[in-house]
Amino acid sequence: MDAFEALSDPVRRDLLLALRRGDLSAGDLAASQPGVSRPGVSRHLRVLREAGLVAVVPDGRRRVYSLRPDALAPVSAIVAALAGVVPPVPARALDGLDLEVRRTTRERRAEPGAGRHEEIA
Repeated sequence: MDAFEALSDPVRRDLLLALRRGDLSAGDLAASQPGVSRPGVSRHLRVLREAGLVAVVPDGRRRVYSLRPDALAPVSAIVAALAGVVPPVPARALDGLDLEVRRTTRERRAEPGAGRHEEIA
């Protein structure tokens, strides 16, 4: 599983956000996920580990998880590329339209009776 698939689940994203603050045991992570069973959290952690997004270190009977931010590089690259998307119409293509709107507005203001409303009898 790659990072994109691992990030597709909101529970896994929440687990990564919890690990952003520091290393946590599996039990602590399970406690931070109300409505998700401990075995469910364990399955999500396994997916994150297989995707390389988290590292795990045994500490006695506990397993302590830590975030591997370097594994998010492919995701960051895609997001950066998408953030720099150029609109389908270049801004300079609209310069002529802007000029025409300004010219028409200026001409209408200069017309006699412009700005006055005619009364309907």
